[in-house]
Amino acid sequence: MSATSSSTSSTRTPRPAGAYHEHLDRVLPLARERQVWTASDGPLPSLFVSHGAPFTLDDPQWIADLFHWAQTMPRPRAIVVVSAHWEEAPLGISGSAAGTPLFYDFSGFHPHYKTLPYATPDATALAQRLVKALPRTTAVHEFTDRGLDHGAFIPLMAMYPAADVPVVQLSMPSLDPGALLDLGARLRPLRDEGILIVGSGFFTHSFAVFRNPALAAHTAAFDEWASDALARGDVDALADFRAAPGAAVAHPTSDHYVPLLLTVGSASEPSSAVSALDRMVLGNSIRSVQLT
Repeated sequence: MSATSSSTSSTRTPRPAGAYHEHLDRVLPLARERQVWTASDGPLPSLFVSHGAPFTLDDPQWIADLFHWAQTMPRPRAIVVVSAHWEEAPLGISGSAAGTPLFYDFSGFHPHYKTLPYATPDATALAQRLVKALPRTTAVHEFTDRGLDHGAFIPLMAMYPAADVPVVQLSMPSLDPGALLDLGARLRPLRDEGILIVGSGFFTHSFAVFRNPALAAHTAAFDEWASDALARGDVDALADFRAAPGAAVAHPTSDHYVPLLLTVGSASEPSSAVSALDRMVLGNSIRSVQLT
């Protein structure tokens, strides 16, 4: 597995989302010029992204790394994202109409973050294709007024800042690892059509480490274990993550981990993981990976 960076600190700008605004000014022309996927490109990879909170948009390195990652791939025809922040059974799909408002599902941040737009194009055709990819017996409900939540729009704002790719968000049917692996397998054929599959969570997700930095030894241990299991393609170990070193601290709840299993399930080669981002921020690993 490789990494683009390994620093343990981040530079922050005083203006809320200042790094993001500077990012837009700098990269929008590049983003718009990126060639759209064609069949000759072959299947797109499946991605797991550590999405962070709105403060991601204050970290110029994080934003730049996400954008550079996206630039290494053809621009997808569409994106399906499963976020840690939406568990819904039966399966739910976000509103697919152009202009569906974002779901600003966070609090305690400067009000400016809730004014940031990410107006993606109409995704009705994508929603219809997604439903067809699921078993006929699977009930799917479209929540027409629910836009993308921050687990979806925060990383995509950095990766695809032109907001020119249709996106739908699909709920997690449960937090069961097997359910996410199975859902990923159902979505796998979409990659052959230029549709990017994204699981969005956090490689480690510990608030306790904020209060007690000494606990970073646990998040580091989990990061090492999980990256090794990915490199070996050990799907059984990844599903049994509660037995991993540091798991109780790194993931006191499962919601930010199991989107990784969606990514693994949608991959053709479970041992193909490559780290696009690999560093610690505030004691947590923001490792983000792609698989083929």
